Amino acid sequence: MKKALVCGAGGFIGSHLVKRYKEEGYWVRGVDIKKPQFGPTHADEFLVADLRCKKSAEEAVSLPFDEVCQLAANMGGVGFIATNHDAEILHDSTMINLNMAEACKNAGIGKLIYTSSACVYPKEKQMNPQDSKCPEDSAYPANPDTDYGLEKLFSERVFASYARDYGLDARIVRLHNIFGPQGTWRGGREKAPAALCRKVAETPDGGTIEIWGNGQQTRSFLYIEECIEGLRRIMAANPGLPILNLGSEEQISINDLAKLIAEVANKRIAIRNIEGPEGVRGRNSDNALIQKVLGWAPQKPLLYGIQKLYPWIEAQVNQQAKA
Repeated sequence: MKKALVCGAGGFIGSHLVKRYKEEGYWVRGVDIKKPQFGPTHADEFLVADLRCKKSAEEAVSLPFDEVCQLAANMGGVGFIATNHDAEILHDSTMINLNMAEACKNAGIGKLIYTSSACVYPKEKQMNPQDSKCPEDSAYPANPDTDYGLEKLFSERVFASYARDYGLDARIVRLHNIFGPQGTWRGGREKAPAALCRKVAETPDGGTIEIWGNGQQTRSFLYIEECIEGLRRIMAANPGLPILNLGSEEQISINDLAKLIAEVANKRIAIRNIEGPEGVRGRNSDNALIQKVLGWAPQKPLLYGIQKLYPWIEAQVNQQAKA
């Protein structure tokens, strides 16, 4: 039986990835500072461990794993990234990635995925909300709009250098706004789709929700199902892959995203745009390279994912109200 290690298995993407590995017949060890919040883990073994600690990283890779997925990070949506968490993010995620790269090298791990972020792209490339595609080769000269993006870019270099110097088969993928059920939906770390679904669910028909900025900033959002499919295809590909985007090319403004959610909820919702962190003016995945390299790219429409996410968040809101 093949063995897989998922670091960050207590998080949104990691918990879904563990489930997929189990469906494929792998024995899975999950590692995280906490267990999944919204249900039991599917991992055969779950280590509650802090990967900022070198010994924890060494313990994580203490078995002969066929595949390692390094998703563990200190992160959140723009409300978290843009509000005085720079030092925390830089310290925690850098320590995790340095420890995991060294531990994997010493353990002789053959194949690893590192999940980077679309936040690595320079802010100058993302000033026009209507023309904001980010091809992989546009990440340099480096000038991300947040230290979170800068840390991700540095950690890409860490894993790429370990690949060159030590033969670690590291596959680096830049994720673009992954969303879906069983993710954070309140508390400050939630991302735009979950936050807007919560606001719509909490607001009566005919009510008003608030959105940071003028609402014309654009993004693309990838449903978790296609994210997991992409990660598995990248892991299964031949060695020597370039860095790849993994995201949707369906661009939408934040105001229009809120309107789409309201339609799914069958509610009439007004929008009040207020001052607040909003990130770059536009960011959209460019899927030309992943299509060329894998012969595959995400295709499902945004509506498909929102129709899955909104009922789940509505149920969480109703459950909280009853409690």
